[in-house]
Amino acid sequence: MAEDTPLPVPNLKVPQYIYILNQPSLASRHKDTLASLLDAIKEDEMGPFYEMITGLHPAKIPQDTALLKSLQEKNAARLAELDTKLAEAQKTEGETEVADLIKERAYYLTRIGEDKDKVVRALEEALEKTSGAGSKIDLVLTLVRIAFFYGDFGMIEKELKRSDELIQKGGDWDRLNRLKVYRALHLISIRQFSKAAELFIDALSTFTATELLDYKQFVEFTIISGVVSLNRVDLKKKILAAPEIIQLLPELPVLSNLITNLYDCHYDQFFLALAALPDSTLLPSLPLSPHSAYIVRELRIKAYNQLLASYASLSLDALAQAFGVSKGWVETDLARFTSTARIHCTIDSVNGIVSTTRPSVLTSQFEQVIKVGDGVLDGVGRLGRGLY
Repeated sequence: MAEDTPLPVPNLKVPQYIYILNQPSLASRHKDTLASLLDAIKEDEMGPFYEMITGLHPAKIPQDTALLKSLQEKNAARLAELDTKLAEAQKTEGETEVADLIKERAYYLTRIGEDKDKVVRALEEALEKTSGAGSKIDLVLTLVRIAFFYGDFGMIEKELKRSDELIQKGGDWDRLNRLKVYRALHLISIRQFSKAAELFIDALSTFTATELLDYKQFVEFTIISGVVSLNRVDLKKKILAAPEIIQLLPELPVLSNLITNLYDCHYDQFFLALAALPDSTLLPSLPLSPHSAYIVRELRIKAYNQLLASYASLSLDALAQAFGVSKGWVETDLARFTSTARIHCTIDSVNGIVSTTRPSVLTSQFEQVIKVGDGVLDGVGRLGRGLY
């Protein structure tokens, strides 16, 4: 493989498959997912990982002893071959050739799902022996992928920081763009959708991080982070009008209906798409599933606020009709968000009227001035204490 093309190891579809297999609510997907998991294990000769995962989940992933033996034999043969080459290179070749073989061995251990600590040590050794800036960055990004593979958030943040430092010292444009996608994937995993959307959108026209995500996943994450965090104008400009997204929308019918109907103010159709979103997209996704309820809630708030922004008051009947739900349901749902000041309106249940109560701009500006003024006074006070 070319020097500038990262190896897609470990295969990050594998933890996604295992996640689905462990979700009773996704039982309809289990048969196909198990087949996909076994295909991935065979393709990457994942002997150590297969032995480990069948031990952890024997009911979900029963062990095939013949398959395990076959994988172990392939692993032993390949590692013996690499060890022989390395021993010979250490006698007859230069540092570069030795470093390349150490790196090749580390990548193979990563590919087959060897014990995490062993893989990390092998990659750190390869990193120590490697001199090229690009190769060093690729090795650290591999460590990031290992952290994603095992769901180690502390390691993800540590290695992302190290990747950033290396890129600042001597990284190229392609690796910088890859890092944006890595960071964005981490951000959606920790519910920082606004920052994630910014990075995903920035990488739309330059996406090459296929070792991390396939393109369809990348577009899905871009749309979801964008629709949650962007205002209506930016949703149109950065998502709906983006050629890369337009091209793929026919393959993403639920997301297509969601964003187009939200923008076009077809709220009843938007609600239908929103109802389908968890089962179709959010719950089957390892990074998004913990945030499914949050995403659905935020999108309801966004839709309510978008509609109410056009009116001083609106009847509950009209509101219910707009969203295609009952009057009682929309009143209860709206009340949940008004009580926490996520939607600024009052509900007159007796007369069936919703009145908007937008915060005063003057009041908001006054509060901001007070906040800034307090900060200035605090700073002056600290300065005074320092001078005297």
